[in-house]
Parts: sequence; C-alpha cells; structure tokens
Amino acid sequence: MNSVAHTPPRATGVALVLLAIIATAVNLRTAVTGFSPLLELIGDELGFGAALFGVFGTIVTASFAVFGLLTPIVARRAGLETTIAVATLLTTLGILLRAFSPDAAMLVVSTIVAFAGIGASNVLIVPIVKKYFPDRLKSVSSLYLSLLQLGQFVAPLIAVPVAVAAGWRFALGMWAVLTAVACVLWLVVVLRARRTGLTNAAGAHDATPASGAKPAADRSAGNGSGRIPGAWRTPLLWSLVLMFGMTALNTYAVITWLPTIFVDAGADPALGGSLLALFSIFGLGAAFVVPPLTIRLRNPFPVVAVCAALLAIGYTGLLVAPLEGAVAWVVALGLGVSTFPMSLTLVNARTRTPAGSSMLSGAMQGIGYAVACIGPLCIGLLYSASGGWETSYALLYTSIGVLVVSGFVACRPRPLEELAEGVTRSAAATAAR
Repeated sequence: MNSVAHTPPRATGVALVLLAIIATAVNLRTAVTGFSPLLELIGDELGFGAALFGVFGTIVTASFAVFGLLTPIVARRAGLETTIAVATLLTTLGILLRAFSPDAAMLVVSTIVAFAGIGASNVLIVPIVKKYFPDRLKSVSSLYLSLLQLGQFVAPLIAVPVAVAAGWRFALGMWAVLTAVACVLWLVVVLRARRTGLTNAAGAHDATPASGAKPAADRSAGNGSGRIPGAWRTPLLWSLVLMFGMTALNTYAVITWLPTIFVDAGADPALGGSLLALFSIFGLGAAFVVPPLTIRLRNPFPVVAVCAALLAIGYTGLLVAPLEGAVAWVVALGLGVSTFPMSLTLVNARTRTPAGSSMLSGAMQGIGYAVACIGPLCIGLLYSASGGWETSYALLYTSIGVLVVSGFVACRPRPLEELAEGVTRSAAATAAR
C-alpha cells in the first residue's frame, strides 16, 4: 500500500467541504419530487401519457440501485472527492437537458443522466462525512439529512406555481443552479488537495479529518480507495441492505400510491396531494432526531421496533378506516419510515474507515434501491389484479416483518471491518484443514 504524510487541513478547507455537502444535500431529492407534480403538464406538451409516468418512477430507484453499486468501484480509483465532483456535474447536465428536452425520449435519457449523478452522490456523501467529520457525525449527518428532506418537501410545493409563472422548463431547470454550485465547490476541494500534494498513487485524495483523528494503518482504506475482504459475507452488510431496502420499498410505495388510496376511498385528489406533503415533512424532523439517537445508543434496535409498529398502525388504519383517521395514519407512516436516516447513520456508526463506509453505503443503497423498485410495481399489479388493496397490504405487512428482523441484526454493535476480518480468518482456517 502507498502511504502519504498526513497534514491537518486548514479550517477553510473543512468549511469548504461542509459547504459542498450542504449544496449537494439540498438537491438529492428535488429532481424527484419537483418533477412528478409537472408530469401531466409536460406530457400534454411533449405528447406522452400516464403509461410513461411509471417509467420515470422506476428510473429513480433503478438509477439509485445501479449507480449505488458502481460508485464505490469508481471511488476506489478516483477518490471520493473527484467522484462526487463528476457526479454533481452529471446531475447538473441531466437537469438542464431535461429542461430543454424536445420530446419524451430525450426526457427519459436526461432523467437517467440526472439520476446517475444523484445515485452516486447518495452513496458518496456518507463516507465523505465520515472522512472529514468523524467527531461530528451526529451533527453533520443530521444537517445533510435534514437538507435532503427539506429539498424533498419544498420542491413539490413550488413546482406548479413556478411552472405557471415561468413555464415547466424553468421549473425543472432552476434546480441546476444548486447542483452547479456543488460541482464547483467539489472541484475546488479536489484542486486544493492536489495543490497541497495530498494525493496517493491511485490519485485519491487523502486528508486528515477535521478532528485530527489518527489515520488508519491502511492509508488507502483511510481515503476510501481500499477494499474490505470478507465484507460481502458479513451479516451486517446484508442486514443493512434488507433494512434499507424495506424502508425504501415502503417509502416509495407510499409516495406512489397514497393519493390513489385516498381517492378510491372518496377523497378529493387535492386532499391526497396535501396528505402526501404531510407524509414528507416528517422526514425533516426525523433527520434531526434519529441520527443522534442512533449514534448515542449502543444498540438502537428499539428505534426500529417503534418505526415498524408505526408503519403497521398506519397501514391498518388505511385498510380499515382510511378517511376517518387520515391525518393520524399519514403521521404514523411518516414517522415509521424514520429507519431511512437511521440506515444511513448506521453506515458510519458500524464502520471504522471511509473505505468501509463507502463499501457499505454502496452495497446498502445499490441493492436496497433495487429491492425498492419491486414495491410500487408489485402493489400496482396486485391492485389491478384484485381490484382492491387487501393483497397489497399483505405485501407491506411482510416487508415490515423483514424490516424488524434485519434491523435486529444491523443494530448489533460490531463494526464491518471487525466482522469481515473474522469471516476472512474463518475461511482461511477452513481452507487450511
């Protein structure tokens, strides 16, 4: 392994990284929630209908899955900072191309480009926080997760008014300003690292964290460019994959079908949209509460148990009396998916190095989002086949059970690197017999 001398970064360098994280986090969901309210308006002009709406929803989770798995491989070669700079550039280009799309085909292509960048940024921002702010994981994790949720909440609220005032192309393209700012900030971070000579042989940038914490013995692991032998065979990795996958499945199932459930129950479509906004806003509160709680508790499984119970209450309410207690059921569901910020926080809480964090984040989000693709699609197929929601709720209840079991394993306080080392030693001992 190549090693380099570690020089403590100046406060301005750390502040620059924090600004880049902020600019990136704000736009991790605006391209999703700021797009769907405009689909009918865009479809009328570009000539496509509801059949394509589902395609755009699938592109989101599929892109998160594919690029979530590929990103750690690229980051090992190019470095965390360079890779996220490229990711934010892709997001900017995708958003701009989408705003200027002349037809439906270009709209699909540009959406894939945009979410390639967002899917990569989803994975990278977690190990970057661990690398630069290891002693401030609670506060910085809460910050970027709250900004993510803020963008998710604000974008659909202003999308239609902006489109009415300035056109749907402007309403889509305006978000490129923030991603362009993030891209420039990450490029400056990369250039500063190169100018000060803090690079290794693979070109990955190596900076001592803001706290001045001791570097790992394996310097390539410390900058996110190393590998963790045996990690893919650990219960921790697969339990986090399932925990995150079930959380994402429930989140996107609610986002996709909640308005339809209320309309089927006799509600006005506007009420369905308002209740969906209510569902989204609870993620903002969870972003401040759940990460610190997850880090503070040695074993935070009780949080998983409470979230699972809330999801069960919400679904039971929707099944039995959807309109009578609509607000209560939506609040329960909004709080129930708090295992989303918890899963992201566990990535850093259950790893010792940025390399471990990057690998675990990529596996969890890559495979987890692939699982999430199944949820909204299967619910739609079950609903169409049965003419009701009962079989769809059976699927959601099953997912809650998987969430509880996987959460129980994921919350056990042992780091990935230690578990992977144990698996590797065990395999070597077996082979030697």
